Amino acid sequence: MFLYSLTIQPPTSVTQAILGQFSGTKEQQIITASGSRLTLLRPDPSQGKVITLLSHEIFGIIRSIAAFRLAGSNKDYIILATDSGRIAIVEYIPQQNRFKLQKLETFGKSGVRRVIPGQYLACDPKGRACLIASVEKNKLVYVLNRNAQAELTISSPLEAHKPGTIVLSMVSLDVGYANPVFAALEVDYSEADQDPSGQALQEIETQLVYYELDLGLNHVVRRWHEPVDPTASMLFQVPGGNDGPSGVLVCGEENVTYRHSNQEAFRVPVPRRKGATEDPQRKRTIVSGVMHKLKGNVGAFFFLLQTEDGDLFKVTIDMAEDDEGNATGEVRRLKIKYFDTVPVSTSLCILKSGFLFVASEFGNHHFYQFEKLGDDDDELEFSSDNFPTDPRASYDPVYFYPRPAENLSLVESINSMNPLIDCRVANLTGDDAPQIYSICGNGARSTFRTLKHGLEVNEIVASELPGIPSAVWTTKLNRQDQYDAYIILSFSNGTLVLSIGETVEEVTDTGFLSSVPTLAVQQLGEDGLIQVHPKGIRHIVRGRVNEWEAPQHRSIVAASTNERQVAIALSSGEIVYFEMDTDGSLAEYDEKKEMFGTVTCLSLGDVPEGRLRSSFLAVGCDDCTVRVLSLDPDSTLESKSVQALTAAPSALTIMSMEDSSTGGTTLYLHIGLHSGVYLRTVLDEITGELTDTRQKFLGPKHVRLFQVSVQGQRCVLGLSSRTWLGYSDPITKGFMMTPLDYSDLEWGWNFSSEQCEEGMVGIQGQNLKIFSIDKLGETILQQSIPLTYTPKRLVKHPDQSYFYTIESENNTLPPELRAQLLADPGVVNGDAAVLPPEEFGYPRGRGRWASCISVIDPLTERKVLQTLHLTENEAAVSMATVSFASQDNETFLVVGTGKDMIVSPRQFSAGFIHVYRFRDDGREIEFIHKTKVEEPPMALMQFQGRLLAGIGKTLRAYDLGLRQLLRKAQAEVAPQLIVSIQTQGSRIIVGDVQQSVTYVVYKYESNKLIPFADDSVARWTNCTAMVDYESVAGGDKFGNVWIVRCPQKASEEADEDAVGAHIQHAREYLHGTSHRVSLMTHFYTQDVPTSITKTNLVVGGQDVLLWSGVQGTVGVFIPFVSREDVDFFQSLESHMRTEDPPLAGRDHLMYRSYYVPVKGVIDGDLCERFTLLPTEKKQMIAGDLDRSVREIERKISDLRTRSAF
Repeated sequence: MFLYSLTIQPPTSVTQAILGQFSGTKEQQIITASGSRLTLLRPDPSQGKVITLLSHEIFGIIRSIAAFRLAGSNKDYIILATDSGRIAIVEYIPQQNRFKLQKLETFGKSGVRRVIPGQYLACDPKGRACLIASVEKNKLVYVLNRNAQAELTISSPLEAHKPGTIVLSMVSLDVGYANPVFAALEVDYSEADQDPSGQALQEIETQLVYYELDLGLNHVVRRWHEPVDPTASMLFQVPGGNDGPSGVLVCGEENVTYRHSNQEAFRVPVPRRKGATEDPQRKRTIVSGVMHKLKGNVGAFFFLLQTEDGDLFKVTIDMAEDDEGNATGEVRRLKIKYFDTVPVSTSLCILKSGFLFVASEFGNHHFYQFEKLGDDDDELEFSSDNFPTDPRASYDPVYFYPRPAENLSLVESINSMNPLIDCRVANLTGDDAPQIYSICGNGARSTFRTLKHGLEVNEIVASELPGIPSAVWTTKLNRQDQYDAYIILSFSNGTLVLSIGETVEEVTDTGFLSSVPTLAVQQLGEDGLIQVHPKGIRHIVRGRVNEWEAPQHRSIVAASTNERQVAIALSSGEIVYFEMDTDGSLAEYDEKKEMFGTVTCLSLGDVPEGRLRSSFLAVGCDDCTVRVLSLDPDSTLESKSVQALTAAPSALTIMSMEDSSTGGTTLYLHIGLHSGVYLRTVLDEITGELTDTRQKFLGPKHVRLFQVSVQGQRCVLGLSSRTWLGYSDPITKGFMMTPLDYSDLEWGWNFSSEQCEEGMVGIQGQNLKIFSIDKLGETILQQSIPLTYTPKRLVKHPDQSYFYTIESENNTLPPELRAQLLADPGVVNGDAAVLPPEEFGYPRGRGRWASCISVIDPLTERKVLQTLHLTENEAAVSMATVSFASQDNETFLVVGTGKDMIVSPRQFSAGFIHVYRFRDDGREIEFIHKTKVEEPPMALMQFQGRLLAGIGKTLRAYDLGLRQLLRKAQAEVAPQLIVSIQTQGSRIIVGDVQQSVTYVVYKYESNKLIPFADDSVARWTNCTAMVDYESVAGGDKFGNVWIVRCPQKASEEADEDAVGAHIQHAREYLHGTSHRVSLMTHFYTQDVPTSITKTNLVVGGQDVLLWSGVQGTVGVFIPFVSREDVDFFQSLESHMRTEDPPLAGRDHLMYRSYYVPVKGVIDGDLCERFTLLPTEKKQMIAGDLDRSVREIERKISDLRTRSAF
């Protein structure tokens, strides 16, 4: 078995974001690290948008990133600390839009380990050195410089190791041009390690340590250390040199302290929230923050620090002044005040243009604009003058009232599906391709999202017309015009001309013949217009009309035009060709070319730049052929090549497009067939030969093709049962054919006016529509519906288009307790304000659970229809829809809950199974009864008209009774805890939290559940799906996806024996069942799989395995059909490993074999990087594989387009 792994949606969680001028211009850009992806974002202040310029898969785990700039340079480099055991310095090359590796220095083993540096990375602000440190013991300093050729150089590493220490946080100090200094928060555990009594552990202290790099002596010394607050966990750099006092802010539990080796300490507490539902004793910790220097005088800087509630606090430092009022660099006090509340972030970036980028820990990332800096508001400010510097001294806590944002306004919310908890694939809209329905996010910001393959369309105009038009065109009046002047609509009995201006209105004096339908319209020469109609051609020049009439008893059936040529096909099968003379009139070519059969479509293509004519005419006939005719003066209308097709062609377009295989542009012939298939063929510009055909099925209707322009590039609009756009991908330059999220059109054309420079006009039924496409990069559309709490499971109603989620939130006050606290007579006015939980979160309460069940309609109303809250501190953990055979196969919703649960270590007081009946076709649910069980049931499933529940180690079958569920069969089948159940026939696959999967068979006659095969490897299973009757695909918590298969003999034995006595008494093997499963495939995905399903994503495509990962990744595994393809892609993958090694120096084979050697899976993401290689490398690989470059690219793109998005 061989699979091809592809990513449909890359991870969207951002672990770190940094700011810098990576292009070498004044413009600031953001680089984000998401799992194994490095993404370059360009914030556009004029539009208030964030544009993705480049996303690069580095095939390694990014642990930390930093930006640095060599002195005197205007360009920032990126330092990557990854799991490769190497430090990588990367430069962005804007001309080629790619990352280039500048330096790669090996220092240790690969992998994410305690003592291998890479967890912490700090750069000297002047770009002279960087420190890379591990969690424990090891620190390395690299000196960065440039040589005589102005190239970047990196020194050998200088060691600053200290055994027995754990680093909690690390930053570089801003010391101007003095020796670089790095500050670290360290805990020395060596004494606590040796002390058996545990006394030393109580007295352990956290220290702030300064490491100085002596540039003269070229070594690192531990210059200064001082104990700080034992709860300290984060450091922030304070500006130094000419900008401020230098030093660091040390952030701990409810305190922020300024520390420096030659200054006094100053401390302020982190204010607590005030309110009726808030716990007045709960202390806050700073989790993220940013420092920003303002232009102007010394000391003009501030910090924005964020607590785990999402509240931002503005921290400023007052400095002592001399007699003239200038700051001296001596710190007087530290001040803190409430600023605003934003989602909890992993990184904050303040741009000089007045924007704040928030890389959210969960949910969408936000882009805010600063309205003001919060200087002159009446918010309470707390100063360090009133608080002791000793962390152990007592003080009165300070409070603030949270309020809606005043200083920041949200400009753009960037879609992020992290954490993605569960997903289902279903086709509810009746489109060709199914949609992916998922639940993601956490707390009140969690959402139910619909993912759909398509490009977003921006509709500008939709207006009804007097009749049903058959076609539409737009045209300019003169060649030099920037915008179109007319819209021409053709009806079955006439033609309507509309002029485009401030308004669109009908005009009659254009010279167009309005009593006949139109076949083509073209602006010809400098200022002429052409109208082709069934009886002839009208040539309108400056108001004069020249008419060419079709021969008697014959009419024109097809036409194609460009600005210098016209070709028409007559009903008799003849082709008449015209070319523009020097005086601007149309000259007919003497001979008519007779074709075999009726002509269905023609295409001339545009006149290439600097030429007089297009060299080729493509002719499609109903005998299922396309012929290419020459238009050169010495061989006019001679046949150059023929292509046979599977059906009659319905549309042709000759156009040049960007080509990834040559790096330039290539002439293509696009062909649409009556059967709904679209073909793209390379048309040789010299010989007219047709080569390298790629095809895609667009829909059951015949295809029409039109040349349009989007974002300055030529694209092809394909119309079938859906509307498609063919274009070059902005980053990879590969050809993409993507559906538009729009109603199906019958005709389309380019449209350009002052209001809409790059649009399209189309006909849908009786409506005229004008629309544009703004983003070509994002091919997956998302629609969100907000949920109440963090979702845990998602199930679909078996017949209706409704989904049901269970949601639960730990350490959160449930609604009834919140209402009780707010109704308390002691609550004063300000305390009773209830703020929206989407922004401010729910009030916390230790040991409390808030949980609910939601009914969602994603199709018509697009909202949550019903929310049912659970009471008595119960939290929902599992869910299934079950049709009970004893109730005439009526379907019920079954929910498993736990009472008083503690997540770690696992504790609970009871477990329950609730049963709900569907009302109103599933729009509502109604509680029937609940059954108490020993443990919270972590997995539920329908099985042969009953309910299967995994309760701890036990698998139990229930039937529905009047008062409660009735036990029917049970067996202890799992070693620890059942977390997933899959069934097929009488076979049950049970996933255990720690011990992989067990195959169980149910014997109806003896009413027994008997395990008969299990795994020899302990896999920490998250999710499972049956691939076929013998095989199971699963994902584990370490990021692996695998397929295991039960031995054929064991499978047959399990099904043969009716009573099951034979298997039940079979000899155990190594404390397990009598048989072991064998591993078929294994692959490391670099994300924790949360769901895996077998489905198909493309109309007529094969079944694939679709998996979702917690960081928002969606990927597929496509099975190979032929051995020949496997051999080809295996050799391509091995070539790619050597020719395009991962950017950060990780070995690709080792990376994909993180825990277990990769088996039976080819990495499609690596193979797809083939299109990005330089041309000479492509040709070298193609030569080794004995294929052409185009052929390799076609095979790569076909695998994706035929099975996935």
